[in-house]
Amino acid sequence: MISVTCIAPVNIAVIKYWGKRDEDLILPLNDSVSATLSTDHLRTKTTISACENYEANKILLNGIEESFENPRLVRCLNEMKKLAGRSSKCNPRILGWKVHVETENNFPTAAGLASSASGYACLVYALACLYGIENEEISSIARQGSGSACRSLYSGFVKWCKGQLPDGSDSIAVQLTSHEYWPEMRILILVVNDSRKKTSSTGGMSTSVKTSKLLKHRTEQCVPQHTKGLEEALRNKDFETFGKITMQDSNQFHAICLDTYPPCVYMNDVSHAIVNMIHRFNDLKDSIRVAYTFDAGPNACLYLLQKDVEEVIAVINKVFPNDSIGSSEYIKGIPTNLPEVTDLTNKFTPVGRNMLKYIIHTKVGEGPKRIANDSLI
Repeated sequence: MISVTCIAPVNIAVIKYWGKRDEDLILPLNDSVSATLSTDHLRTKTTISACENYEANKILLNGIEESFENPRLVRCLNEMKKLAGRSSKCNPRILGWKVHVETENNFPTAAGLASSASGYACLVYALACLYGIENEEISSIARQGSGSACRSLYSGFVKWCKGQLPDGSDSIAVQLTSHEYWPEMRILILVVNDSRKKTSSTGGMSTSVKTSKLLKHRTEQCVPQHTKGLEEALRNKDFETFGKITMQDSNQFHAICLDTYPPCVYMNDVSHAIVNMIHRFNDLKDSIRVAYTFDAGPNACLYLLQKDVEEVIAVINKVFPNDSIGSSEYIKGIPTNLPEVTDLTNKFTPVGRNMLKYIIHTKVGEGPKRIANDSLI
């Protein structure tokens, strides 16, 4: 038997991917850009073993056995075996062995926190380690498991190029910056609801492609402009422009969801209250100090600079008072001092009590890596 254990990060898009030109190969209608988050706080851990005595492939997710008949799962495994066979770096006998996969997330699954991205990135990266092909281009295979998984294979800010070729060979992820490029960048994830989504991302975007009249304009006109502007903002470390484009793209993505028939509603009343809070904060500061983005779920991901973290948390605690404020289980991740109430904080009014479950304070982080002595099996 051979076995490897790896971890892979979550990524949160600032230019959203929504809609496919090829459902089977998961080829997107537009480019997208994301930040890879630190695996210290949000990650998938996967152990894969291969053995000549295993009678069937098997997978356990968070301790519960799932079917291995998922076509995307099977495709990733088969494509990785083909790649390993072509590379001649792996013993052909091992490629014939069945595999057992055990994987777990340290965050809620299927709640709009990009669990499929980190999950498939970790699966494909662990298979690459198992078969000795870590240095091969594997983002196109991760993409076939979950589109945004290709972005979780790199550190820092990452662009998923939509590509043009029918076979999808040019639809790959490329790194725009390392995780060390903009060290002041911080992320606050406000977990509104950690239950499973009513409408999956896959189902939602498929319906959008069929019914949204706005989607074509977004993919052909808006996203190329957003992407160009955001890449320039990253090069210049221009947070004002970065924040504005991030919020505009998030708003437009959810407008597409509402233009879908029947509509896909991922944000809720708490989500909209967060949006209002951020715009008021920025107005009072007379500049963009913090930017929100929402994936296909109600949870907010806030981008901001380190110098503003405590004041923003003070405002969040004022607008969303919580009985757990002060507990290490409420603000998780990077340690944060309980912020002081300021004159600015007093300009906000509470929306409702205990409307947030918890907050994760994290930063831009590294890509997948292999770890030793921590097998899940």
